[in-house]
Amino acid sequence: MKKTKTYLALDFGGTKLLIGELDDSGSVLNYKRYDTGYVDQVQALQIIQDSIDDYISSIGWSTGKAPVAMGMGLIGRIDNANGIWFQMDPKRSQRTELAKILSEKYDLPCYIDNDVKTASKGEKWVGKGAGVDNFIYLNVGTGIAASVVVNGQIVRGGNNNSGEVGHTSVGVNTGIKCGCGRTDCVELITAGIGFDRQARMNKDQFSSALTISEEKPVDVSEVYTLAKNGDKLCIHLVEQASTALANLIMNLVRVSDPELVVLGGGIVSDNYFFQKVQDKLNPTTIRFVTQGIVLTGLDPRFAGLIGAGAVAKNSF
Repeated sequence: MKKTKTYLALDFGGTKLLIGELDDSGSVLNYKRYDTGYVDQVQALQIIQDSIDDYISSIGWSTGKAPVAMGMGLIGRIDNANGIWFQMDPKRSQRTELAKILSEKYDLPCYIDNDVKTASKGEKWVGKGAGVDNFIYLNVGTGIAASVVVNGQIVRGGNNNSGEVGHTSVGVNTGIKCGCGRTDCVELITAGIGFDRQARMNKDQFSSALTISEEKPVDVSEVYTLAKNGDKLCIHLVEQASTALANLIMNLVRVSDPELVVLGGGIVSDNYFFQKVQDKLNPTTIRFVTQGIVLTGLDPRFAGLIGAGAVAKNSF
């Protein structure tokens, strides 16, 4: 009887760590969520190890046998080939040989990758990117980043810092200076942080029922609901954001000539907003994107976990 091959997958984000076990077809067999709260990579490493220990003791292995490998997607700049976590962000940089540390502690081959590149691996494994060698995975959530796949390989660049496309200007002028030093970065218009910044900046220019408080960011789903009902501020925010995202997609298409563009992340998961973006795409510009510009079909609860499973497979 053939034994099932499984992979330990970890999806490590800003507020949570999801640990699960996947089979060779990408199905999630078991999982457990852990809340996180950390200030640096040293603290994050301890949280990761404590959580794995708890998972093993409380959930265990689905087949009674240890997984064949471990994979993890996490924020920041990652050297996938050597398993090094260079930094969370430019202000928090503590070079950590994460894959080696975890591999030695748990006696499993361990592979790590940036969260967005991890998501693209999930798409390539069991998602819309399966069988496609040239595609772009574009994540639009709190921020914006891309993973560009060319001839079956992720473009990583000389410093493993490729895909930071949220820090490009796309012809929508707002005058807001980004923390990166540039003005009018697209993620300050279209990402979650962008909707919040734009709402606060424009709230006195339009009548609106949008909730804008000092305690928490603007709820983008509320923006969409109000825009559908004619709220002037929210219509303005949606028009700006959809124009900016459409321009970004068309720019990226011109750079890497993909057959497919897959959009993921909470901001684009609403069909109302997605259609607004689609309406602004120039047919001539995207004519070679023969498999379309589509929303991810992966379960949003497990997309990061599936990607981490693909990282564990170390497939590309």
